[in-house]
Order: sequence, then structure tokens, then C-alpha cells
Amino acid sequence: SIQAENLQAAESQISDVDVATEVTTLVRNQILAQAAVSMLAQANTFPQMALTLLQRI
Repeated sequence: SIQAENLQAAESQISDVDVATEVTTLVRNQILAQAAVSMLAQANTFPQMALTLLQRI
């Protein structure tokens, strides 16, 4: 019936929106995690650079 088709279409739209939101949240969190790892890696190079500079004096 038309009512059943409309209900199924509405449920499908709700599901699609939820998936899109979850994928967006996942990608956002992955980007933030990668940025944090990059920042830690960069921060770990500073002491080594300072030590190298001091050894050259």
C-alpha cells in the first residue's frame, strides 16, 4: 500500500541520515587522532634537537 511505502521511505531516510552522521563523526575523530599523534611525534623531536645543538657547542 502507499502508506507502507511511505513508512518504509521515511525509515530509510532516517537510517541514511544516521549513517552519514556516524561516518562524519568517525572521520572527524580519526583526523583528531592523527593530529594528536603528529603533535606528539613533533614534540618528541625537540629534546633530541636541543641535545644535538648542545653537543655541538
